[in-house]
Amino acid sequence: MRVLLVEDDPMIGAAIVQGLEDAAHAVDWVRDGERGLLALHDNRYDLLLLDLGLSGMDGVDVLRTVRRNDAALAIMVLTARHQVDTRVDVLDLGADDYLVKPFELKELLARMRAVIRRRGGTGEPLLVCGDLSIDPASHEAEFRGARSRLSSREFALMEALLRRPGAILSKGDLEERIYGGNEGVESNTVEVLVYGLRRKLGPTAIRTVRGVGYMVDADT
Repeated sequence: MRVLLVEDDPMIGAAIVQGLEDAAHAVDWVRDGERGLLALHDNRYDLLLLDLGLSGMDGVDVLRTVRRNDAALAIMVLTARHQVDTRVDVLDLGADDYLVKPFELKELLARMRAVIRRRGGTGEPLLVCGDLSIDPASHEAEFRGARSRLSSREFALMEALLRRPGAILSKGDLEERIYGGNEGVESNTVEVLVYGLRRKLGPTAIRTVRGVGYMVDADT
């Protein structure tokens, strides 16, 4: 998934970014609330990870502003503020979850998966479309009896397609889901990943729509 992290502590931010990228998420990191709102205006994200104790615009104000304009975005608050009243206020403002620092990365990743499942209206841990499924926890994929563990970038590509079955995603769309706003993506990266996935899962796991992009059929 594509994640926006709004965190002003450089050590915490760098550790979270590294952990999320290792887990196949595309992450954009900004260090203050104003830049966070600008990033949300200019890009599409699956999840916002929001610190409260930001310099300048406070995280609570960022949350309030985001929720006035976007009811669909999943939002997790990551903060050192542990008071019950603060948790209640933040959840009532529209946060989907609240995680107190310090925390283990594996708990953050599990809570992210749970938030996205709830937002999708399902408790099912797997992403499934017909005979094709992927497990966000283990990064394993299965298609018509072929089962394989995916690399982080292969998983990110499959996750993007499976979250929108039947929709055609362009090469640029997929690059954003895999790399976020990072520069320097090689021109044939998506093609190489698709080739590798077809070798692992079978040639019909991903369909090419010539000149447009890639998709998984809704009734695969």
